Order: sequence, then C-alpha cells, then structure tokens
Amino acid sequence: MYWTIELASYLGDAPWPATKDELIDYALRSGAPHTVLENLQALEDDGEEIYESIEDIWPDYPTQDDYLFNEDEV
Repeated sequence: MYWTIELASYLGDAPWPATKDELIDYALRSGAPHTVLENLQALEDDGEEIYESIEDIWPDYPTQDDYLFNEDEV
C-alpha cells in the first residue's frame, strides 16, 4: 500500500469520519483510481474502526505545517 498526495486527494471530500467500507463505497462512487481502492482494501481493521481523517489512513500525510513558507507572502 502506498499513498501520494494525488491519490489522497480523491478522499478529500469523503464523509469523514467513516469506516473502511464507507470509504471504499465513496471511492467507487467518486471514480477514484483503482490504486485508491486497493489501498483502502489493504487497510487492516475489523470493519468497525472509524477513521476521522486521511491522517488516520496515511500517518505521513503532509499538512500545511510541513511546508516551509511565509503565509504573509502567499
């Protein structure tokens, strides 16, 4: 299982919090690439775990804090 920012972006509007099955359903309905579906299916959970955000699925998801820039210049 691997994630990229592009793949994770397909879950940006997902109905958080969500279960694995709900995320798979969302990815199918939204036309996400097959890799997103494979990554979601590879999640190891008991089917009842609730994911609050993409960070729960991909702990290394880059946040705005990871980028070094001066917000006043943007």
